[in-house]
Amino acid sequence: MEFSEHIKTANVEDVVLRQPLHPPSRGTLCITGHHLLFSDREEGSSRQVLLLLRSIDAIEKRISGSSGTIIIKCKDLRVLQLDIPGMEQCLNIAHSIETLSCLDRVSEMYPFFYRPSDLSLQDQWGLSSPEKHYSQMKELHDRWRLSAVNRDYSVCPSYPPAVIVPKSTDDEVLKKVAKFRQGGRFPVLCYYHRKNGMIIMRSSQPLTGANRKRCREDEQLLQAVIEGSDKGYIIDTRSSQQAQQARMTGGGFESKSSYSHWKRLHRQMERGKALQESLIKLVEACGDTSHNMDRWLSKLENSKWLSHVQTALSTAGLLAECVERDGHSVLVHGSEGTDSTLLISTLAQLIMDPRCRTLEGFLALLEREWIQAGHPFQQRCAHFAYSHARLQLESPVFLLLLDCVWQVLRQFPLALGFSEALLLRLATEAYASNYGTFLCNSHQERCSLGVMKNTHCLFSALLRPEKRDYYSNPLYEPTELAIWPSVHPQSLQLWRGFFSEVDPTSSSPRRGSGGNKEHGHRVGEAGTLKLKPFLWTLSLNM
Repeated sequence: MEFSEHIKTANVEDVVLRQPLHPPSRGTLCITGHHLLFSDREEGSSRQVLLLLRSIDAIEKRISGSSGTIIIKCKDLRVLQLDIPGMEQCLNIAHSIETLSCLDRVSEMYPFFYRPSDLSLQDQWGLSSPEKHYSQMKELHDRWRLSAVNRDYSVCPSYPPAVIVPKSTDDEVLKKVAKFRQGGRFPVLCYYHRKNGMIIMRSSQPLTGANRKRCREDEQLLQAVIEGSDKGYIIDTRSSQQAQQARMTGGGFESKSSYSHWKRLHRQMERGKALQESLIKLVEACGDTSHNMDRWLSKLENSKWLSHVQTALSTAGLLAECVERDGHSVLVHGSEGTDSTLLISTLAQLIMDPRCRTLEGFLALLEREWIQAGHPFQQRCAHFAYSHARLQLESPVFLLLLDCVWQVLRQFPLALGFSEALLLRLATEAYASNYGTFLCNSHQERCSLGVMKNTHCLFSALLRPEKRDYYSNPLYEPTELAIWPSVHPQSLQLWRGFFSEVDPTSSSPRRGSGGNKEHGHRVGEAGTLKLKPFLWTLSLNM
């Protein structure tokens, strides 16, 4: 496709740009296949605003006489207004933005054209791989192996080619287990706890169906996981009722009779449409200009976003407690195993493992648990909260993860080796990026479309010497202890750095209001290391 086909008006003079916290600017507006560029032409000003079209979530057109106005709402919550002389020019620019901001073909997206002078396509793509992860855990090698059963992606389209599985389970057994799990996502190891040898596995739901089907191979695989232990836990991110209802559509859960050494714990976590609608309500609350505190707090509560944060942190705390304090291995799944499963496994590792709290360790964790593990970024991050398009598969699960990590950073400002600036950068890049890291929905798609050969890796770029200091936490003091965040309602706060254009409780502008691509560095309030978990403490032996 030629981008020029969608650009009837390439540039317009005498355009007025209006942004919150900035005086109006008059200048030239240019549109290209991937960017909108505004250059201030007023004497003494060198201001430029370069906007990646993919970062635009929605636009509104207003025609008045012979001129028009376009209001641009971005996926990072920026709002820009362009006053354009000439109705036809305004409509042409609006049409170009609407078309070019929603390109479907991955190969037409900007990461395939981004060629900065200080990066090379020959550079290593990524920080981690299943092979590297396995080689770093020598303690596993007696009982676990690296399987290439998925080398051609035929067993599970959303898994990487290599996965870590029990040594006693051969590849033919894995193929049978994959047919018994939704989407072929059979149980694989994602974390080994060096302190006590316990592990975390993740998968999708078993396909037991209404007839309570069994799979002996699946049962044997899970039995091999807890060999020499009295029991393990299965944390299901659905309510017991939801799991029961899933059987009517072919899904299901592990029954006590077939998995007698495994104890199921249900923790309902919202997903999909409910989570996206929660984000929409939160963004609406943050955009409330009434300056009425009671009204704003009511909208914030009705969005239920902080309730989702609380549920995610408490469920991750439960998972960490099963492994760290109770000394048992855990299998985590919901339905598909590509959303809430990845969310709580990531948070639990952050709580328990000091290696995941360094800058490089955290990025490697995200690569393993989200990029390689098959979170469908292109589907989940297709739109943000402003879009007028009908909701399809959008869901801000990754944004919820980053919010939860920010809550941990705020409570433990010395325990994490990275800063809020990193979380803000990741939140923006997941929705629109110069890099290929968040493109596509799986490892298979990235390979078939040449993403790793023809784009640059965001994580590698963030670790370059000139960037590392900016995203590092200057207060960082490593600790081998687990960090247990409080999930009491009074301990959780709105992530103002991301969500507030101008917070009703603060006169400070949020990051990005000046069009700067690099986000401000702010570390959470001072605090001390808490070693006692709060709301998630259960009677695990009941």
